[in-house]
Amino acid sequence: MTTKLQQKKVLAIATTALVGVVVAGCGGGGNDASNDLPTGIKQLGTTVYPAIAVGTGATAATQDLLTAGMGRTGLGAAAPPAYADPLNPTALELRRNAIFSNYRGILDPSVNGGYGRLYGPNITAAGVVTANEGLIPGRESIAVLDDGTGRKQVVIAVQVPDSFDKTKPCVVVGPSSGSRGVYGAVGTASEWGLKNGCAVALTDAGKGIGLYDMTDDTVNRIDGVRATRAAAGALNFFAANVTDAARSAYNTLFPNRLALKHMHSQQNPEKDWGNDTLAATRYAMYVLNSRYSTLEVPVPFTSFNTIVIAASASNGGTAIVRAAEQDTTGLIDGVVAAEPNVQPSTATGYGVQVGGVAVPNPGRAMVDYTTYGNIYQPCAAMATSATMAETSIYNYMTLTAMNARAIERCNSLAAKGMVSGVDTAARAQDALNKLRAYGWTADNDTMHNAHYALGNGPILAAMYPVSYGRFAVTDNVCNTSLAQVDATGAPVPVTPATKAQIFAVGNGTSNGTPANVVYNDSVGGARGWQLAKSPSTGTADFGLDNALCQRALVTGTDPVTGSALTATTTPTLAQSTAVRAGMAEVLFNGNVRAKPVIIVAGRSDALIPVNNAARAYVAYNRVTEGASTRLRYVEVVNAQHFDAFLTFSGFDSRFVPLHPYFVQAMDAMYAHLKNGTALPPSQVVRTTPRGGLPGAAPAIAASNVPPFSSTPAAGNVISFAGTSLSVPN
Repeated sequence: MTTKLQQKKVLAIATTALVGVVVAGCGGGGNDASNDLPTGIKQLGTTVYPAIAVGTGATAATQDLLTAGMGRTGLGAAAPPAYADPLNPTALELRRNAIFSNYRGILDPSVNGGYGRLYGPNITAAGVVTANEGLIPGRESIAVLDDGTGRKQVVIAVQVPDSFDKTKPCVVVGPSSGSRGVYGAVGTASEWGLKNGCAVALTDAGKGIGLYDMTDDTVNRIDGVRATRAAAGALNFFAANVTDAARSAYNTLFPNRLALKHMHSQQNPEKDWGNDTLAATRYAMYVLNSRYSTLEVPVPFTSFNTIVIAASASNGGTAIVRAAEQDTTGLIDGVVAAEPNVQPSTATGYGVQVGGVAVPNPGRAMVDYTTYGNIYQPCAAMATSATMAETSIYNYMTLTAMNARAIERCNSLAAKGMVSGVDTAARAQDALNKLRAYGWTADNDTMHNAHYALGNGPILAAMYPVSYGRFAVTDNVCNTSLAQVDATGAPVPVTPATKAQIFAVGNGTSNGTPANVVYNDSVGGARGWQLAKSPSTGTADFGLDNALCQRALVTGTDPVTGSALTATTTPTLAQSTAVRAGMAEVLFNGNVRAKPVIIVAGRSDALIPVNNAARAYVAYNRVTEGASTRLRYVEVVNAQHFDAFLTFSGFDSRFVPLHPYFVQAMDAMYAHLKNGTALPPSQVVRTTPRGGLPGAAPAIAASNVPPFSSTPAAGNVISFAGTSLSVPN
């Protein structure tokens, strides 16, 4: 079989003779690479990280590319490395600690969960478990992609390990998951790529740790160091687009408020995730060519002779699938996406069947089902089939005494005619049925508890409509703002140490570290969503009025009355129109240009339900590309969205990590591109949870997470029935 790489080399031979003639005219934006810095990219510098043994990580000499000098032991430690001066951490200390938090933010770092045994820095590319610390020395180049405004500021980090093989060049492109910063894919794309001797191109894709303090006008610099907007200058990563006068007036009315880049950049960064990923790829080629060019071969690496795999999880998976759709020049060769948020541009023309039964209305947009779930989840968690007696983080509402507020949410919904039933049990069951009809499955019934109470619904429902609508922080859309809050939920100043270290500990969202979603109109004064009281009900129902407003932004109608929004409603019609225009900009066309793609998703994902994302996109791609498609879909039973949650009690006993399947998919994709090995068939993988007591699950074994198969059993094959994806029970 002729491999993609072999095909590339044939073309490379034909072009090599011409390269000296044409290199001066290459601009870096086409199919081929050049020695020209790609358009819009400014390189900030290159640092050597040579460490091969664990050290302090306080200096470049004691850091490496993958673990920042901490090694397997340090990444798995209970606490991050200490700062010499916690109020004034250095850029190198912040890099070290950012790698610590981002690695652990994606993966379960516990030994019982599989760290160091099934995955981790000490495991070789061939899958051999060693006693090594897993440091990978090399060089890291940092650049910024901007649109000329100074506000886009997409950060790119290209890591070139010392093990990079010029005769077998490969690049792994990893945009960050969630809203994370540039190191947000260090545990996924970086680890696999560096172990396999590939260059790695990381990017925040326009998200990242852009925490702006409205009170003191302080920002994060590109390198994470905290500074005033003026002092940061061109290195300012993000500041709200507001004048000093407007900021002062806002602070008088709403003290101690914060802004986040993903939410408040007024650029709808999601629409550019694909192109930002492609830009990161071009910059990686530039870095390689700049380092290894010779007079005889001035452009040694091109898209014709270099394997390029785009790989990441969650929003990073979203970005790489979008990049594949937008890659008109053949820059990317293959894609591996774990749990991607992929939103088909249409909900018609394809279907999803599970066990031969059609799923109603698959393929809803993330902001649609998230704002819907944000209304009903806390009530649904009170349903008899969803309640639990255990003491665990999985039963977070009970653990943190939220049940009374969840019951009030049921009561408030009933008073507005949004659920039916004479008591809490009946109302909660009705809410749960609504969620099941909107894309969630019975696998998610008990998960609504922790998913809502840990803030997933309130965070996403607040952030994404504002981002899509390009609203300013001063707009306070739906009377919502962000702030650190105290025990009563009231906004308070951010502590100096938290701000100084935010590059390392933040994840770019309003998850309370330190930004929390605040409902300004809460009865008794502004309160964080957890303790907010709705003006229309007067009760502590997690600020239902706030959730209803966010839902109206997405639909254009009042969710209670069904009436269309107007110029005088809250929100206004104009605000909703802006949100819906932004939503349209982030939809997918289903055409990945016949590239080989492997999508891996957990059947129990409650954040991005498979019916609305992975399953729907696979079906949409099939009807779009037809027989030319090379997309494969692996659905893992007993896996959910957050491997990092597997350290939490109750999650540990119920779910298995998805990450081992990401690694296997990467291995399969690389073998396919390099050697022509057949891609695995689409299939269901049946895993076995660890079981045991919540918080004391036994150590995971390889038997808990069997590999996917090149010849899956008939009962595990995912196929098509006409235009519908057919998934076995």
